[in-house]
Amino acid sequence: MLAQAQEGAAAPPATRGPGPVARLRAAGRTPPGRLRAAAAVLVALVLLFGTAGLWQSANRSAASGGLVSRSEPLSQDAAEIYRSLADADTTAAAGFLLAGQEPPALRKRYQDDLATAARLISEAAARTGSTGGDAQLRLAELNQQLPRYAGLVDTARAANREGLPLGGAYLRYASGLMQQTILPTAQKLADSEAAALDEEYDRAAATPWLSLALGVLALGALARYQVLLFRRTNRVFNPGLLAASLAVLTALVWLGAGAAAAGGSLHDARVQGIHPLRQLNQVRVEALQAHTAENLNLVSRGATDAYTQRWDQLAKELTGPAGQAGSVDGLSQSPPNAARAQLADARKAFGDWQDRHAQAAGKDADGDYEAALGLTLSADGGDTADTAFGAAEQKWAAAEQAEQGAFEAAAGGVDTVLAVQAAAVALLAALAAAGTVRGIGRRLAEYR
Repeated sequence: MLAQAQEGAAAPPATRGPGPVARLRAAGRTPPGRLRAAAAVLVALVLLFGTAGLWQSANRSAASGGLVSRSEPLSQDAAEIYRSLADADTTAAAGFLLAGQEPPALRKRYQDDLATAARLISEAAARTGSTGGDAQLRLAELNQQLPRYAGLVDTARAANREGLPLGGAYLRYASGLMQQTILPTAQKLADSEAAALDEEYDRAAATPWLSLALGVLALGALARYQVLLFRRTNRVFNPGLLAASLAVLTALVWLGAGAAAAGGSLHDARVQGIHPLRQLNQVRVEALQAHTAENLNLVSRGATDAYTQRWDQLAKELTGPAGQAGSVDGLSQSPPNAARAQLADARKAFGDWQDRHAQAAGKDADGDYEAALGLTLSADGGDTADTAFGAAEQKWAAAEQAEQGAFEAAAGGVDTVLAVQAAAVALLAALAAAGTVRGIGRRLAEYR
């Protein structure tokens, strides 16, 4: 019994085998383990590149499409709302001055301005949707104030037809509502839509640096691992890894070339469309405001010099040097070719307007109101300041159409190019991942 106890005490304790972590580490040190680890890293890099390329290209495609279909039209509609309202104010004053001699065309122009503004407000509200935020609030405010303004103008016209001096006061009050409440709200709307346009443009034109960096990294890793395999096996080519490298290289070139092409088109859209349109919108708005001040100065019959001061301020901006914002001469600095002739004709008509206004202002200063009125506008047109302004405005509108066309020609189709690029990069990345698995899989088969 004692001997059996001693033998039992001398037996060594049972030992446990290596744990799963230790076994994993041990397997990782073997050639098959290192091959599997390399395959996992390379496939992860390639798929990460493909995912980033798909995401960034798709995001830019959506932004490019939104730029053409939503942001730029909304921005132009906001500018057109402002111009329609400002022109309605100008035309209302002109109709008041002509009184019983007001041509039907002038009355129709006023009504068309209000109808255009109301239609564009409704369309803009539908486009911005319930998530429009501040834009929706401003559109709602414009929708409320527009009938109020129209009612004041109608009251002024009715009093004027009866020969009551109160008509002028009503018209000045209506114009004050337009200039101090309605137009500032419209300007805020235009500014917010312009900011949204810039934001969408930046998204569309952004360079996909993340995708490009991951593509270079994946390509470099594939090349380095093939060199490592060559040193260990003396086999020059691994068909699977070579195919994967070619797929990544193709995707990388496609991504870079597509980004450059889209960026060039969007740059042209900005230079030939967005920037010239904004400059032209500013000039047209300032010219309309100056024309309104010109007419309301005659409506006031010397009761205030506010309209004269307003004219002087706006005329200084409009006739400033080419580098000054809102300058007429600045419009011809870099417009698209299709708009150059219209802008040159508009510049001449603008000069005629300034000259005729100066003649009318001289007569008004001398106390000859009827002569000043005749030089400013008349029922049958003629060589008046109003006619010259109308000619300039007509040419500016034609130039706007040309610049709008230049924008659409440059930006149109960019979203399709980027969408195709997104699909191509994703497909090539998937092929590269499959090639990587196949290439390393053949090496693993040699250890079985």
